[in-house]
Amino acid sequence: MKKIITIITFFIAVTVSAQNLQLHRDFERGHFTTTFELFKVDKYGNTFTFVDFDYNAATGTSLAYYEIARVLKTEKMPIGAHIEYNAGHTNGFTFPEAWIFGANYSKGNAKWGFSTYAGYKAFTGAGEGNFQVTGTWYVNLVENKLTFSGFADYWSEKGDFAFGYTDVKVFLAEPQLWYHLNKSFSVGGELEISSNFAGGNDAIKGRPTLAIKWNI
Repeated sequence: MKKIITIITFFIAVTVSAQNLQLHRDFERGHFTTTFELFKVDKYGNTFTFVDFDYNAATGTSLAYYEIARVLKTEKMPIGAHIEYNAGHTNGFTFPEAWIFGANYSKGNAKWGFSTYAGYKAFTGAGEGNFQVTGTWYVNLVENKLTFSGFADYWSEKGDFAFGYTDVKVFLAEPQLWYHLNKSFSVGGELEISSNFAGGNDAIKGRPTLAIKWNI
């Protein structure tokens, strides 16, 4: 699974809507991933959504994962209300369905920006309360040419899940570097850094990709 929050999530100062389609080659796991993202700003806040599909040569589409997040905020509010829904499936298991309710703070301009939220995470049927903290960022290292962006998540998974009772802390980060060929296309990649993610162990694992992005 990938979760990719790129520069479009901070374009509040310069645009009201953006979307893109990405194709990643994961060298560690030997498959391709497509990601579609959409970000839209309105007078009551902003909406961000994405969907991932993994493609395995032997089994076809092996993963589908979806998130949608809404921040309720006006220009006079320094902090917004964050509401998010996550769900997904693979050929082997189902990602636990989750809702997140929290507070969001963001700041940025055309050169740099960040956004962060902390919230209560409710996994359906888990029977335990959990949390998630997320930070996203971008830095335009070379104007209109080179951008460093990404996100970092830290959350708890405690409770009764389909795969049994668990009590772990999960870390997932995906720093990205993009070289912009023009306004429509960028090339680059990311490094997925994770611990206890999707049934993994607590050892830190790094998985690189190469990618192309079409800014639609």
